[in-house]
Amino acid sequence: MDGDRWLRRDVFGAFAAAAGGLLLPRDAWGGSRPGILGVMSGDPAPHRGLVWAQTDRPARMWVEWSTHPSFRDRSVVRGTDAVPGCGYTARAHLTSLPSGRPVYYRVIFEDLSDLRTRSFAMLGQLTTTSPRARRLRLGWGGDVAGQGWGIDPDRGGYRSFETMKRFGFDAFIHSGDHVYADGPLRSTVELESGVWRNTITPAKAKVAETLDEFRGQYAYNLLDRSFRDFFAHTPVIAQWDDHETLNNWYPNEMLDDERYREAQVSVLADRARQAFRESLPLDPTQPIHRSVPLGPLAEVFVLDARSFRGPNDPNAGPRKDWLGQMQVDWLKARLQASGSLWKIVASDMPLGLVIPDGPHHEGLANARPELGGREHELAEILTFAREKKIRNLLFVTADVHYAAAHHYRPDRAKFVDFDPFWELVAGPLHAGTFGPNDLDPTFGPEVMYTSRGPDDRQNLSPAEGEQFFGVLDIETSGVLHAAIHDQSGAQRWARSLTPLEE
Repeated sequence: MDGDRWLRRDVFGAFAAAAGGLLLPRDAWGGSRPGILGVMSGDPAPHRGLVWAQTDRPARMWVEWSTHPSFRDRSVVRGTDAVPGCGYTARAHLTSLPSGRPVYYRVIFEDLSDLRTRSFAMLGQLTTTSPRARRLRLGWGGDVAGQGWGIDPDRGGYRSFETMKRFGFDAFIHSGDHVYADGPLRSTVELESGVWRNTITPAKAKVAETLDEFRGQYAYNLLDRSFRDFFAHTPVIAQWDDHETLNNWYPNEMLDDERYREAQVSVLADRARQAFRESLPLDPTQPIHRSVPLGPLAEVFVLDARSFRGPNDPNAGPRKDWLGQMQVDWLKARLQASGSLWKIVASDMPLGLVIPDGPHHEGLANARPELGGREHELAEILTFAREKKIRNLLFVTADVHYAAAHHYRPDRAKFVDFDPFWELVAGPLHAGTFGPNDLDPTFGPEVMYTSRGPDDRQNLSPAEGEQFFGVLDIETSGVLHAAIHDQSGAQRWARSLTPLEE
């Protein structure tokens, strides 16, 4: 297809350095032309890129890319067709990209009922990784539109995403709870400072049960301009947790909840998993747990602590599944094979925080000093890393709706066969603020920073600013500067970590 033929001057707005954002045409959302709901890229790589987009009707995706914002020397790639069976989402695999360079792309859709009818273009940007050591800037965080706090346009919508765009991340690790499929929104919520007014869609008016209702959870986020703009410019490394399905779920659970007509959680989770994979730039050939090499300085190991876990119970005594043995073995092998200096393990949930599920435990920790239950899996991973001299492990996570930095050391621990490591917690991005949680002593954690005190109020709205994201700056020397920032961009905590020699 001839890119000049469909990308006329009146079809797209150029990247505007002064504005620093996408210029969206007035009718980019539909009408007689296909409308584009959003574009994203995911899991950056040295010479390729995965571009995702969603439209509003059966349509054919085309992507034009260039190393220049003016789109000179452009190439055109045909993507997949957006059809009802995939929620009108589509993907394009860009290949032969230059390594370590910004790549500018723009997406259009052709209406499958009339290929002469084309959408306006929507613009995006990604940065490929490099086989040479170069400075990396990564972000992470999780938890969006939870606890009744949706999009209030009068309060700036998802304000954290507007702030995070200024940081210019090479990639953003979304630690899960992209959506709250079990958290319907009310149109208004009374605050001390006034009224919170949620944008409401049919999908957000009830708990998600059908595939289309789960898809609608992700489509809701794309209504927020800051969210769209951030992910159009920032490759995402996407992970899931519980609220993509429902709170604290595990396989084969049976619900006793009058809000649900479908009581089999595994049925709901299958639909939720399909919507998650459709609605984000994920390679359909890869499982949710995967590694994303970012060059010689860092590799990200994405865990899936949902799909293979056993039931939530007292979590004591003999070994119980959290990741499952297959995933534990995969992680050990990938950590050993990694040629990157920093091994960044993206966990759905914190390791040492006690996360209750009624009388049982939702997380890995069990609130006891003795090694028990799911903790055996972490012990196996940490012991393996020590035996194989796998250095510079760093865990990043979200889930608990506050920010924290924990340092784990064997001289404080009940289980001692491991090397010291850090766990950094950031979130929520746009949800209720809670915490702090109790620490489990098994692996000897110490709180080096927490954004919450024991008497702080719970379920603070995003309007109060206690929303957090994390930043990892890795210098070419290998020094890693970790920081936690709040919704305004203010730095709340920082620490520089010097890598250990092999």
